[in-house]
This record gives sequence, structure tokens and C-alpha cells, in this order.
Amino acid sequence: MDSKQIIDITEDNCFHVYNRFGVVFDHGDGVTLYDVEGKEYLDFASGIGVNALGYNNKQFNDAVKKQVDKLYHISNLYYHPSLAEASKLLCEISGMDKVFFTNSGAEAVEGAIKTAKKYAFNKNNRNGYGIVAMNSSFHGRTVGALSVTGTEAYRTAFLPLMDKVNFATFNDFDSVVNAVDDDTCAIILEPVQGEGGVMPADKEFLLQVRKLCDEKDILLILDEIQCGMARTGSMYAYQAYDVKPDILLSAKALGGGLPIGAFLVTDKVAKSSLVPGDHGTTYGGNPLCTAAVKASVELIRDNNLVGNVNELAPYLESKLDEIVAECDAALSHRGKGFMQGIVLSDSVKAGDIVKACLANGLVVLSAGGNVLRLLPPLVITKDDIDKATDIIIEVLQK
Repeated sequence: MDSKQIIDITEDNCFHVYNRFGVVFDHGDGVTLYDVEGKEYLDFASGIGVNALGYNNKQFNDAVKKQVDKLYHISNLYYHPSLAEASKLLCEISGMDKVFFTNSGAEAVEGAIKTAKKYAFNKNNRNGYGIVAMNSSFHGRTVGALSVTGTEAYRTAFLPLMDKVNFATFNDFDSVVNAVDDDTCAIILEPVQGEGGVMPADKEFLLQVRKLCDEKDILLILDEIQCGMARTGSMYAYQAYDVKPDILLSAKALGGGLPIGAFLVTDKVAKSSLVPGDHGTTYGGNPLCTAAVKASVELIRDNNLVGNVNELAPYLESKLDEIVAECDAALSHRGKGFMQGIVLSDSVKAGDIVKACLANGLVVLSAGGNVLRLLPPLVITKDDIDKATDIIIEVLQK
């Protein structure tokens, strides 16, 4: 089938909740994608931060293929080696104590909310607890995750959602203090807001929030679904802030491209919250996806991709400086590691720039606040950065 046939069949049969770009990708290799006509695209989106290893990584593929031939589902009624190995590795790299595997990032958020509510219920023997979340945040599309997503446009059509959610301003500690009340059981935030415009948290802000949670015995939930797994220059972004969460959320790059998420907790939370019967999942933590977690973590660790991010991030930022200097439409840039955003002027729309870059062979993303978002695979090189820079400058100057 050619591109038009594939697009037409998809549009005829799939619920239209995505405005897909008119490109049909067929395969990938390294940091390059190929459409069905054979055109090459440099990938600086990595499937919205998922394909951290790039494409067609032989070691990753072999690990997944090996597991397919053995067992890919058994349910959580039984033990299996992949779950043991993946859980041990993930607790080691994250610094957390216990993990629950989900099918997605949104499900990890849902589990975290339930955990926080159960923790507060056990502590005070009452319910009715709420959450403090951040404006401009994004935590997912399910009802609980949407309830703590701080962008009104995402929520309006689906009201009423979960009640007792108070929103504060990201990086404004006073607003957090004002949002916390006697019914608050947790504060949820992203160390680097992704969909909200690639906005890193200030270190002092995170330290203050952590102290507030300690003083009031409420839980700090850090959503690292997008910024975790080495993307910002540490295995998890919080590790560079000297702040440890009570609950940590992970997904996207966690499975190297296979669908899996997780929420991780400290021993303190694990001992005083969920018990058998409180939570569950049919597919979560299945042998196939946990084998992918094991392979993904080992490849990031063994190939020192954290080191690659830290080595090349200054160079990437220098090229972003070049874009801002040469293009009137680029006002500034911000981010951490390989999670970067270019703030655009009102003279252009980020969505239009994404389309133009795609037509010129570069895959990038947009984010809130008219931001061009870059989430390249962790295996990019200086040459890849140079190529991406040249395309972005060419597009913006037009």
C-alpha cells in the first residue's frame, strides 16, 4: 500500500481523536526514520520521549525477541523472572524501594493518587483528601490524571472530575503554601514540565516543597514520565535536585518503546498504603514489557547514555543559542539535558513550524506556550545536532 491508501484506511476506521501528520513511517535505524516511500527523517522527537535508544538497537531487539519465544503474559497471580529482574534494576537506578508496574504513564498517575489517598486514610482514619497540582502541568488523559492536569482546556468538556484538587503556580512556593489545606494528602508536579512548555523547576522551589511536605506529613509525587530515564542528565531528574519524592512516576522511555509505566514508593509509603485488593492490573508488569525494561535500563547504564547527555547538552544548548541569534521568530530556549524547548514569537505558530520541519526531514514536537520541543534519542551525536540546527534555522528564517 502507498501512503494515501494507508492514510485513507486509517481515517475510515480509527476514531478521529488525533490530527495526524500526513507521513506514514515504515521503519527506523539509529536516529533516522524512513517513510514508506523511503524518505529519511532525523528524529528529534523519539516518539514523544519514548525511543531513548533510537531505532533497531540489536541488543534491545534480541532481548524482546527472546522473551516473545518464552512467555509474554501470565498475569500478576504468578511470579516470573522478568518482573524480578526489572523491579530490582528500577529500584536501584531510581533510589526508591518498591515498584508497581502499569501499562502507561496515565495509569501510573492513577496509582499514585490512590496510594496517596490510602496513606492519608490509614494515618487519620478518614477520607475526603485532595491533591495540590501545578498550573500548566500535564499528567495524562484518564479521569484522575486529567483532574490534576493544570491546563483548563484539557479538562473543561469532562467536568466534573475528581474533586478537591487545588492548583498552584509552578516555581511559586507561596502559591503552593496557599493551595495546601487540611485535606491535602499530596503535592504532584513534574521536575521539568513537558507539555506545559519545557519548564524546569527551580531547585529552591523543589527544596521548599519537599520541606513543606515533611512538615505536614503529606506526600510528594514527582511525575518523571517524560523527564526521567536519563533524559535530563541523571537517571531521574530529581537526583540532580537533592530532593527525593515519596512517590516517583516513570513511563515513556522506561520500556524502550514497549508500553509500560510504573509508580515507585519509599518503604514508608509502601508499609502504610496499598494492600492486596486495593489495586491491580491485568497486563501491567507482563514478561514481555518487563524484559524490555531490563534491556532498556541495562543499555542506558552500560552505554553511559547519562554521560552522553551531559557531554552533548552544552553543545546542543550552544546551537540553540545560535538559532535564537539568527532567527527573529526564536525568542529564547530553556530545558535540561536532551529535553529542550525553543520559545517562539507570536509571528509564528509552533504547530506550523513542526509541519515545516517534518517536510524538511526533521521530526520535532510542540508544547504549550508556543514552544518548539526537542526530545531526541539519547544516542544522538554532534553531527545530528548540527543537522537539526540547520533545518530549524532554515525553516524559521522562511
